[in-house]
Amino acid sequence: MGLFGSIINGVTGAATGFLAGGPFGAAAGGLSGIVNGGGAPGGGVGNIAPGNDPTLGISQLVNRAYEGNNLMMQIEQLRHQSVLQAQSQQFNEVQDEKSEQMREMNTLRTVAMKQREADDKIVKEFIKTAGGE
Repeated sequence: MGLFGSIINGVTGAATGFLAGGPFGAAAGGLSGIVNGGGAPGGGVGNIAPGNDPTLGISQLVNRAYEGNNLMMQIEQLRHQSVLQAQSQQFNEVQDEKSEQMREMNTLRTVAMKQREADDKIVKEFIKTAGGE
C-alpha cells in the first residue's frame, strides 16, 4: 500500500479520533493511523516496524552486555563468599586448637598444684618424723 496507504490510514485514524475525542483525539488517531497502519498488514510507516527498527538491535546488545556484567558480578560475589568461608573455617579451626591447648595447660597446671600439695604434706610429715616430734 505504501505512502498512499499510510495517508489513508492517517485520515481514517484522524476521523475516528475526532469522533471519539475531538481535535486532540483526531491528532492522536491520525498519528496512530500513519504509524501503526490502522491494523492492516503492511500498513503504517515501514521503518518503525520491529523487524526494521535499528534501535532494537542496539537495545538487545545493551541488554546482553548488562546481563553479562551482572553474571560476572554474581560470579565474583560467589568467589568472594567462598574465600570468606574458607578464612572463617581456618579461623575456627585455629581457635578450636587454641582452646584445646588452653584446656590441656589448665589440666597440667591443676595436676602440678595437686602434686605440690602432696609434696608439701610429705615434707611436713618428714620434718615431724625427723625432728622427733
